[in-house]
This record gives sequence, structure tokens and C-alpha cells, in this order.
Amino acid sequence: MQKITPCLWFDNQAEEAARYYVGIFKNSRITEISHYTEAGKETHGQPAGSVLAVGFELNGQPFAALNGGPLFKFNEALSLQVPCDTQEEIDYYWDKLCNGGDPAAQVCGWLKDKYGVSWQVFPQEVQKMLLDPDREKAGRVMTAIMTMKKMELAALRKAYNG
Repeated sequence: MQKITPCLWFDNQAEEAARYYVGIFKNSRITEISHYTEAGKETHGQPAGSVLAVGFELNGQPFAALNGGPLFKFNEALSLQVPCDTQEEIDYYWDKLCNGGDPAAQVCGWLKDKYGVSWQVFPQEVQKMLLDPDREKAGRVMTAIMTMKKMELAALRKAYNG
């Protein structure tokens, strides 16, 4: 059992969002759905029978989605990382997660999806590049990243190799 499960707070789209994410990531599933009851209605204000929370897994990583009302909104202070092996994988996740999201939030491999959740879609290889002891190589890669919305692996490799 996982020791830490990220919980995403939604107004009332927890089930919709969980199903959306499960449809994007392979080896993913909804694990449970709980519903509000009459108990505590004076505090939570939700109709009995409406979805309270959804448990789901994305590639084996557990998540919870909560319908907590409009009190809190997502921001870039927390993002979910999607390391990718190929440009095709980057393109797939970028296109799926950007669909309906905020185009103004697309920068340096970061995007905001249609629910306001921030994601980082990047090539795993870039981590090695940025950690290279040759700081010139790493600097060229960082300079290239700063000009991109979606990360382009070929351009990053070109910058790395000079």
C-alpha cells in the first residue's frame, strides 16, 4: 500500500476528471467512488447521493479526487510530472492533457488541463542533460527549454550536443 496519495480538490467534477485521466494513461483505473449522505449536509452542502470522492490509479500511482466545492482552485504551485521516453510519447500526453486547457499556461513543458491541474510533460533524457557536469551543455539545454512550449526532444539533443 502506498504511503502517500495525492488528493485533487474539485468543485464537482471529481468523477469526470478521474475518468478523463484514466482514459489518457495506460494501466489506469477507477478503484472506488464514494457518495455524500445526509450526514453533515449543513457543512458540506452537497446533495445526498452525489459523488464525494473517487479513488483512481494512473500507471499504478494512486490518486484521490474530492468534490469539495468551489472554495479552492488549482494553481501551478503543484504540478504532476509525466516523464517520457520518446517524442511520440511527449506529443501524445501533451495533446491529450492540453485538450480544453489554458493555452496561456503552456511554457517550458508545463501545461494546465481543462480542470486547472498543472502538468509537466518532458523527456526523461532532459534530466541527464541538465545534470551534466559540462555546464555549457546544460546551459544550452536550459536556454532551449526556455523558448519552448511543448518540449521537442530533437531540439534539446541538438542544443546539448552544440
